[in-house]
Amino acid sequence: MSDADPIIGNWYRNQETGNDFEVVALDEDAQTVEIQYFDGELEELELEIWYDLPIDPIEAPEDWSGPFDVEPDDLGYDTEDAADDLSDEDDLLADRDD
Repeated sequence: MSDADPIIGNWYRNQETGNDFEVVALDEDAQTVEIQYFDGELEELELEIWYDLPIDPIEAPEDWSGPFDVEPDDLGYDTEDAADDLSDEDDLLADRDD
């Protein structure tokens, strides 16, 4: 079902489950793909199974730190700026509704 090849570091979405995940390893000898879901859970799939699943490539999540124990300050962006961005977005949405 899937035409998307598994590429290490790329993100994908399983259309049946809605789960987003990253390919973290490929084992060509064993014909397996190791994936890591956004919540950190790891799963190994046989390559044959990969191509049977409804998988689409997607952009990496904006906050890729989901599976990692990382503080927002360590990511290099200011959480206050993010809050300001949200309030600006809310203002734009309010203007659109008027």
